[in-house]
Amino acid sequence: MKTGNAIVDLSFEFALKIVEYTEILEERRRFVISNQLLKSGTSIGANVRESQSAESRADFVHKLKISSKEINETEYWLLLCKYSSKYPDPKELLHDIDVLKRVSGKIIASCKN
Repeated sequence: MKTGNAIVDLSFEFALKIVEYTEILEERRRFVISNQLLKSGTSIGANVRESQSAESRADFVHKLKISSKEINETEYWLLLCKYSSKYPDPKELLHDIDVLKRVSGKIIASCKN
């Protein structure tokens, strides 16, 4: 699904990748981290999407800040997977989360100026 809106598209594509990664974790019976990742990783895009119909600039920034918090939480779970020997390497997801972090940070900063 392409909307032409970078943050919306990136967060949606990331959510799809998170769904696939968590399915792999569930096959390996890694349910706790799988559930945490699924919630935080898909919440990023849900909050970004919600920001698109914000009632004001302040509301828009607030919703993106919530998304930014979800980005940080998701990064935490992915780092746990990366440094645990029994989890598949989330290298691509960590790259994608870094891109999301930078893009959302730039949007938030430009809205505050």
